[in-house]
Amino acid sequence: MKLASLPGGRDGRLVVVSRDLAWYAEASHVCPTLQAALDDWDRHEPVLRALAQELEYGAIPRERFHEREALAPLPRAYQWADGSAYVNHVELVRKARGAVLPDSFWHDPLMYQGGSDDLRGPRAPITLADEAWGCDMEAEICVVTGDVPQGVSPVAALDHIRLVGLVNDVSLRNLIPDELAKGFGFVQSKPASHFSPVFVTPDELGEAWAGGRLNLVLSVDLNGEPFGRAEAGEECTFDFGTLIAHLAKTRRVMAGSIIGSGTVSNRDPDGSPGRPCKDGGRGYSCIAEQRMIETIATGAPVTPFLRHGDTVRIEMRDRAGHSVFGAIEHSVVPA
Repeated sequence: MKLASLPGGRDGRLVVVSRDLAWYAEASHVCPTLQAALDDWDRHEPVLRALAQELEYGAIPRERFHEREALAPLPRAYQWADGSAYVNHVELVRKARGAVLPDSFWHDPLMYQGGSDDLRGPRAPITLADEAWGCDMEAEICVVTGDVPQGVSPVAALDHIRLVGLVNDVSLRNLIPDELAKGFGFVQSKPASHFSPVFVTPDELGEAWAGGRLNLVLSVDLNGEPFGRAEAGEECTFDFGTLIAHLAKTRRVMAGSIIGSGTVSNRDPDGSPGRPCKDGGRGYSCIAEQRMIETIATGAPVTPFLRHGDTVRIEMRDRAGHSVFGAIEHSVVPA
């Protein structure tokens, strides 16, 4: 089942979307918003699933689904917490700012809490006030939970995943070092995140969803050129069950919480940090990684961070080539 939010009130209005992303049917008579559905999932999910099935058969009124009209599936969420499932990415980015990677990072995930009051849709522009801040995209997978009890195990946590989607967790790289030096985490260096047009239930992913990992290629294009083609299931150090259990170690997690994977990242088969797509590699899901590779190779980064007018496209296709979540596709504009 695929769900989306279209304009209508601050939290949008809930619709079900066809598997081919071509059609939608109104779901407001079931529950007005996606958050309302998540609040009482056991009651609403079977009705929404039946509605989605009727949409596939063309048995109910339907309208054309246009990704450009979609809001973030959850325009406001009770929580947005971003993890570090791909430690290869963490290692490279820390090297870029001269920081050592503690061994514990391979066993205990990193996680930060971002702003969840302004979650933006797939075509909303990245608003950047100052190019000197070092704006970067970070292509990630995310999940949405139901209510999660405190102290849940990683295996049990998987049963609390309701939906899966994509996110561009935008970062302002040049603001990060000074902010982290204060010892109190990200605030200004993490502006609004942007989400895929639809979120899907895990069963919609078939065999690609296994053990809390999504085994498909995450495509990232920068200004129309391939920038990243990372295999999301490979080198995923921490599955989503582990990330959720980490978040719930000392407190409950409420329905409608979004947890990100962190930037999807691969090494080359020989263990090297990875090559750009233009050189036959899988590329990168953020600019910071490419800049780190350039620094290793030449002593200085070459690729600039995002500038006004640049465009980013993030998408994931199934093994048959069909878009799973729709695309995040947006430009960088002056704030």
